[in-house]
Amino acid sequence: MIEFIEGLPDNVVAVRLSGVVKEEDYDKVLAPAVEQEVQKYGKVRLLYQVQDFEKFSRGAMLEDMKLGVENLNSFEKIAVVSDVGWMIDAVEAFKHIMPGTVKTYGNKELSQAEAWVSE
Repeated sequence: MIEFIEGLPDNVVAVRLSGVVKEEDYDKVLAPAVEQEVQKYGKVRLLYQVQDFEKFSRGAMLEDMKLGVENLNSFEKIAVVSDVGWMIDAVEAFKHIMPGTVKTYGNKELSQAEAWVSE
């Protein structure tokens, strides 16, 4: 499931992923929010927290890639907050080829991630 994290500036899309993340979570929650903020601000900042995570469905993995490709130049900052080792490793491996600035944090560092993505 994908749910919004409240209390951040308007140009930050902040979401928490938990349990099984499905294609419709991207279609109904994350993609429309990113599109709305890109329309409003031109660039968007994303805080992406993964907590109590089980897995991505195949469709969700494809939607995640699609969202990234379609908005490749729209992300100003991305903060990935997770204790899932393979996810952090993947983000660290690819963050240098992504436009914008990408930082990773552990779940205990959520407040630091929120501060960074908001500044």
